[in-house]
Amino acid sequence: MTSSSSREVIVEADGGSRGNPGPAGYGAVVLDPVTGETLAEAAEYIGVATNNVAEYKGLVAGLKAARSLFPDATVHVRMDSKLVVEQMSGRWKIKHPDMKPLAAEAGRVFPAGRVRYEWIPRERNKHADRLANEAMDAGKQGRQWEPSDSTAALDAAAARNAATLPPAPSGPPGDATAGAARARAALATGAGSTTAASADPGRTGTGSGAWPGSVARPAAQDDGLFAAEEALTTPASGDFEAEAGAAAPAPAPAAQSAAASGQSASAASGQSAPAAPGQGWSGGPDMSAPATFVLLRHGETALTPEKRFSGSGGTDPELSAAGLRQAEAVAEALAARGTIQEIVSSPLTRCRQTAAAVAARLGLDVRVEQGLRETDFGAWEGLTFGEVRERYPEDLDAWLASPKAAPTGGGESFATVARRVAATRDRLTAAHAGRTVLLVTHVTPIKTLIRLALGAPPESLFRMELSAASISAVAYYADGNASVRLLNDTSHLR
Repeated sequence: MTSSSSREVIVEADGGSRGNPGPAGYGAVVLDPVTGETLAEAAEYIGVATNNVAEYKGLVAGLKAARSLFPDATVHVRMDSKLVVEQMSGRWKIKHPDMKPLAAEAGRVFPAGRVRYEWIPRERNKHADRLANEAMDAGKQGRQWEPSDSTAALDAAAARNAATLPPAPSGPPGDATAGAARARAALATGAGSTTAASADPGRTGTGSGAWPGSVARPAAQDDGLFAAEEALTTPASGDFEAEAGAAAPAPAPAAQSAAASGQSASAASGQSAPAAPGQGWSGGPDMSAPATFVLLRHGETALTPEKRFSGSGGTDPELSAAGLRQAEAVAEALAARGTIQEIVSSPLTRCRQTAAAVAARLGLDVRVEQGLRETDFGAWEGLTFGEVRERYPEDLDAWLASPKAAPTGGGESFATVARRVAATRDRLTAAHAGRTVLLVTHVTPIKTLIRLALGAPPESLFRMELSAASISAVAYYADGNASVRLLNDTSHLR
């Protein structure tokens, strides 16, 4: 085993307040920098506090956890709080009286020369963020977080990615657009440094419009944790397509938890300080070629116009005559665009038939991916939303209220599906970097990919329209950022 004197560990920490100030908690994780293995986790509900106080407490807890494992280690701290990173690095002054003692405490855990700080986008700090959310969820229930509560290990792939910096960009920009080229040139000449008014190193950009083409950089805002337990103040405005089409649910009760989504990070609010000269995008943006997923929902089945739940636990229907026509239409459209390089399909018949129609036009093979299958809707398979409301009203209410609730009879919760889809996404992005891949799948997997790319809460699944044989698209970059390029394009069907 490596001696502690030469051991380096990564500490990732986060904290948040649902109200700022409000019920607050923190999370921290110690990672092996080579394997990404989780060495220790810490989380705590701290009562009413601000985001910044929770962030600092998370930092202290993470450093102490690292010291308990390897007292003489060097520590690489990674946080998505620009405020904490800049203050602990000595570039910003600490003015707030609540944070001065916490910063001093953090500075005493290890000698200053053995700790370095790095800002990372919140998309790469999901493990600590999830722990913070779990701590706040526990506090709402009148208890403290316990290690047995942790589901953050479900983000192990994200944690492994976060443990290693992405390679330096090389070669031409991923989408070979003039805008991306100009951005690279600006970075090379030192442009893009921040000012005190724009110290957040979040990346912004504009999309290409109707189809993947130009680089679009999502903003990495340093905003507050999503208040997972807060009641929805308005009913779901969009229809939920259980697979067959739109089923208008009654107003959803309070959403119980967003822990499964791995979203959000804490705000660096209420503290102003001059930015250090030359501070800008941390390490430069990733301009290498993204993995672009073109997301195709399969064509209609006999259940689609009847708006019936049709998942992976039912009869596995074939495409209807209308669905076959839709598959041919989308195949023609994709052939005209000429950008698809590979095709991956859900194992269900309706997707394999749709994928086969496209593959025949493009001269490509189809690979089946089990992780792209639709939700198992349990006893609701084949029923309309109204029929489920009549037969299983309490189960339906619970399902609408919480992503952790499963359909009647042992179906899959949205949280379970999100974990499966996220793991599939990580495998496919790693395997297809720089390529454009058609994923032929279903309503819930597509909406989940869009939701995760946007960092949206679980209830957003009820607020997206996704028609049969529609096309959406997301680009995934090596630094963990994602760019939604298209949603529910049905122009090829008109």
